Amino acid sequence: MPAAQAGCLLFRSKRADRIKLLFWDGGGVVLVAKRPEAGQFCWPRIEDGVVRLTAAQLSALLEGLNWKRVHEAHEVTAPTVAG
Repeated sequence: MPAAQAGCLLFRSKRADRIKLLFWDGGGVVLVAKRPEAGQFCWPRIEDGVVRLTAAQLSALLEGLNWKRVHEAHEVTAPTVAG
């Protein structure tokens, strides 16, 4: 699958302490490499060689947060005034 169609491609090292992100920005392919100062990235379980994350989960992963705690926002309705 071409990178322009995939959105982004994320690669990790065997020890999960380094990641590389490839994505298309409309003018070319961009490579981002990141290594946390301490520890490892909280990496999701890999099934069939593929991991699918939402944009919010990917952002949490890149920040070194536990991506499992990120969920889509639920719509909140404002309470109505009785009367």
